Amino acid sequence: MPTYVYEILDRSGRGTGRYFECVQPMSDDALTKHPETGEPVQRVPVAPNIAGEMSDLKAKSKLSNERLGKLGFTKFERQKDGSYDRVAGRWGPNRIPKADE
Repeated sequence: MPTYVYEILDRSGRGTGRYFECVQPMSDDALTKHPETGEPVQRVPVAPNIAGEMSDLKAKSKLSNERLGKLGFTKFERQKDGSYDRVAGRWGPNRIPKADE
């Protein structure tokens, strides 16, 4: 679903410079009131986020744990206790315990 940007309007219908984002289906009508405060709002046109070859969305999908595992990589993520758990790949231990200091 797309994220829309809305500007809060003053009583005369002019923009106040205060904005918020709202995730809603394209089929929904634009909001006319702020969902929490009830203040009048208008949708602000913004450039779309197109996932090109070098975009954050593409990078995240290329570096997903599933994809890394399929490509033969092993990935470990640090846990709160200082140990590391394997989250991608088949090689190496399931867990690397915290090194004693």
